[in-house]
Amino acid sequence: MPRDGDIGGVAAERLRTFVERIERLEEEKAALANDVREVYSEAKAAGFDTKIMRQVIKLRKMDQSDRQEQEALLDLYKAAVGLSD
Repeated sequence: MPRDGDIGGVAAERLRTFVERIERLEEEKAALANDVREVYSEAKAAGFDTKIMRQVIKLRKMDQSDRQEQEALLDLYKAAVGLSD
C-alpha cells in the first residue's frame, strides 16, 4: 500500500522539494553569471583585455604543479611549430 504522497512509488513531496531547490540554485547561478559578465564589462571599459583576464583566472584556479606542467608543454609545442622566442 503506497504511503501518503507517493505516486507510482515516488515520494512526491520530497521530489518536489529537490526540484524547487535546484530551480532556486539555477536562478542564483544565472544571477551570478550576469554579475560576472558585468565585472568583465567594467574591466573592458577600464582598458583591460578580458580574454587575458579569463586566462589568468583559469591559471589561478590550477595548483602550481599543474600550471607549471601546462606551461612547459605549451613552451614545447611552441618550439615544435617554430613559435619559440
